[in-house]
Amino acid sequence: MQGRLNLFQRTMLRWRELHPYNSVHVVCVPEPLETARLQVVIDQVLAAARLTGFALDARRRRFTYDGETTRAELQVVPPDGGAVAATDVEIERQLNAPFAAAGHMAPFRFFAIGDEPGFWLGLTYDHFIAGGDSIVVLLRTVVEEYSGRNVTEQEQPPLRRYPRTYTRLLLSHAGAAVRGMKQLPRMARSLRRSVRPRYADLRDARNAFTHFSVPPEQFAQIMRSAKAWGVTVNDMWLALLLHALAPLLPGDRHAARRRDLAVASIINIREDLEAEAQTTFGQFLSSFRVAHLVPDGISLRELALDIHAETARVKRDRLYLQTLLALGIVGMVWGYLSRERRERFHSKSYAILAGLTMLNVTALWPGADTQAPPLQYLRGVSTGPLAPLVLAITTVGNSLIAGVSYRPTAFDRATVARLISNLLHSVETLA
Repeated sequence: MQGRLNLFQRTMLRWRELHPYNSVHVVCVPEPLETARLQVVIDQVLAAARLTGFALDARRRRFTYDGETTRAELQVVPPDGGAVAATDVEIERQLNAPFAAAGHMAPFRFFAIGDEPGFWLGLTYDHFIAGGDSIVVLLRTVVEEYSGRNVTEQEQPPLRRYPRTYTRLLLSHAGAAVRGMKQLPRMARSLRRSVRPRYADLRDARNAFTHFSVPPEQFAQIMRSAKAWGVTVNDMWLALLLHALAPLLPGDRHAARRRDLAVASIINIREDLEAEAQTTFGQFLSSFRVAHLVPDGISLRELALDIHAETARVKRDRLYLQTLLALGIVGMVWGYLSRERRERFHSKSYAILAGLTMLNVTALWPGADTQAPPLQYLRGVSTGPLAPLVLAITTVGNSLIAGVSYRPTAFDRATVARLISNLLHSVETLA
């Protein structure tokens, strides 16, 4: 049986023609590292999940898992400079390391970094094959099997590997799709008002990586403030991100024409496709864009309320379908563009300064919020040609760790450090 790639997956295939478009998940395993046993467990879990023997027909946008038994790639990385620092370095390396372009290929790479008494287990994957929720379920199975819970021997429903594409979704919500198309002129006006990211060299798509964490008491304050203000946690982080970006762009914010700051929110639309994360492996992503002038002196609460009004409209009218249709249109013209025009296409036509992706591991990993020691989980997501920076927020219980991937030709390390400092300061002032 063959599966067909959906619109977002096809878009990622186009992006990876320019630079690797990978994602990395890392979890701290509170068990001693035994490399040989870990290799056996990884191979068994992939085989049981029927995720072996992957082949991609890039031209026809089709894929298959033929079940061929293979040995997964597993690398042990020395904890030079300490396990946490080594993890950041390895995530950055993995974000920039390509997978095979097509044909039979291994879309997963594992690595382990010792951190006695346990170790950090990382999984890098070619992002077009899956969303973050599917990877959490896969990594959870590996960790639980390694810890002796024998989850692969338990009775489990077969894992679906060939879910529906977005065709039925668009047909079943044709009215919303048409309304979304009618909103394109409004989006075009917003794009003309928005600050474009600036790249010193568009040909250099290399990703750098760092991360930060938010203390539990401050994370709890974020939740309380969002509830008190009547906004979602995603709204809150979009506001925090825009609020933190504004001081970094003083000249742009007072320009004659392009003054709005725009960011994108990556969302999971599994529920629209009735594809449960625990039983269906795949990728079900879309996105939407929010833009705001972020005037001097605006409070975080006022900014969050403005953003909530916009995101509520997106959800009510299903405007994330507009994104999918736009991706389909781009796909039709992509083949006629030179490589140089492809490299600058998104920065010119779809102005956003950063992307936000949020993942709640607690909802996908039963008991994760009550484990001792507390489960630590970190993600890094490629920026791609769309945004020069991506903030990947992962929550487990009352802990929050944010991975920051960025293109150094747009944001240097010092600027990213200022961005993180601005974010943490805004979080601190919520109290």
